Amino acid sequence: MKTKPHYEYHFSSSEFVRDIVIGMSDGLTVPFALAAGLSGSVASTSIVVTAGLAEIVAGAIAMGLGGYLAARTEAEHYESELEREYLEVKEVPMTEVAEVMEIFQSYGVSESESAVISKALLNNPESFVNFMMRFELGLEKPHPKRAVTSAMTIASAYLVGGLIPLLPYFLNRDLHTAFIGSIVITHIALAAFGYVKGRFTGTTPIRSAIQTVLIGGIAAAAAFFIAKAISH
Repeated sequence: MKTKPHYEYHFSSSEFVRDIVIGMSDGLTVPFALAAGLSGSVASTSIVVTAGLAEIVAGAIAMGLGGYLAARTEAEHYESELEREYLEVKEVPMTEVAEVMEIFQSYGVSESESAVISKALLNNPESFVNFMMRFELGLEKPHPKRAVTSAMTIASAYLVGGLIPLLPYFLNRDLHTAFIGSIVITHIALAAFGYVKGRFTGTTPIRSAIQTVLIGGIAAAAAFFIAKAISH
């Protein structure tokens, strides 16, 4: 009897998707809230466009730098822990072996079997340290270009997301009409983004779409009514 070949498909771009989610969610929400707030207090689409573009550029730079610094901090933390693990393997090898044994035993491996495996790993310090980094500390080695890639991805996603709420203001000179158009197009974008995000992150797509729309809508409504109240 022939057996059907088994193929496993695992999503392996979680960091990239996370950066897109961070940039796009803020890009859609913050400029949308700003445009809504300005629409409630000014009388010109040109002011909304000018302020919106300034915010998008500043926000993209700030978000990109934030992503870069976060990734650099993560890489520096990894290198620091890696150096410490190599030092411990050199100075207190049997303590490290005991820690590896505890890890294996937590997975149901017997004490005698875990002792054999742990001592075998000790003969290869690099493999031993890599094992400890992953299973004791839960750290994965960051990609060398992770910081730059993260910064560019977050900034680009923020720029793309931020331009969507402003699009109606580019196309229509009437402030009220542009504001309504911005609400419609942004909510559609938020729903689509939330749905796709749900598909990638494993959550219910419809639920993710609703949550994303609610967050963006509440932020914009708060900005609009606050600006409206202050302007009067």
